[in-house]
Amino acid sequence: MGFMTGKRVFIAGIASNRSIAYGIAKAMHREGAELAFSYPNERMKSRVEKVATELGSDIVLELDAGSDDSIKQCFADLGKTWDGLDVMIHSIGFAPKEELEGSIVDNTTREGSSIAHDISTYSFLAMAKYAKPLMKGRENPSMLTLSYLGAVASIPNYNVMGMAKASLEAGVRFMAADLGPEGIRVNCISAGPIRTLAAMGIKGFRGMLDVFAGTAPLRRNVTIEEVGNAAAFLCSDLASGITAEIMYVDGGFNTVGMMLDSGSDS
Repeated sequence: MGFMTGKRVFIAGIASNRSIAYGIAKAMHREGAELAFSYPNERMKSRVEKVATELGSDIVLELDAGSDDSIKQCFADLGKTWDGLDVMIHSIGFAPKEELEGSIVDNTTREGSSIAHDISTYSFLAMAKYAKPLMKGRENPSMLTLSYLGAVASIPNYNVMGMAKASLEAGVRFMAADLGPEGIRVNCISAGPIRTLAAMGIKGFRGMLDVFAGTAPLRRNVTIEEVGNAAAFLCSDLASGITAEIMYVDGGFNTVGMMLDSGSDS
């Protein structure tokens, strides 16, 4: 029996079996959780249904992160199937591709900034609003979102997405303070760069992977499985005393201030 047996988990953000959300779903399924999924539009529906079938779920609901009505309806529909919810996973982020390269000053537009913050940040708050009633009375319910080092440090070409992730991390702290008295925990995982569909839209991303692997204390990139394992822990009763945290799953990259060549003089 796994450490998430009896937990009901709603996961938003699976785009393919290379998604971080897929790694999270696999880990939670392995540990005994019951899963439900969302898809953003009809084009993505069949992909998510395939993952749901693989992981023993027949709950696949539409959720457009840019629409309050869609988010509200999604959780209303979920409530018709489940009488409660233990975990909500938000693995959603988007910014127009043309804003993710070059100069942030020259290339960021008001519209692009609005889209990035709306989809990547506000949607977490909006989902929490409608997930909250389903978590009432559950044991150690939790919410989890995904961030990246670009929230706290400048990363080439991450640009406005870094601003959105910084806002998201601030939201985690405010939401944890707001929902804590009701027993709901809110956390975030800041994962190292992983070759997902979304990440490949960032110019120079392949080079980032090489730099990361050569700099991180573990001298390698992390995997969706490793992020999934950390997420399963954070959302389980094993982490019942943890909230408002940004957990780095990046092989220690965020702790490195300077790298010296192995042959450098001491």
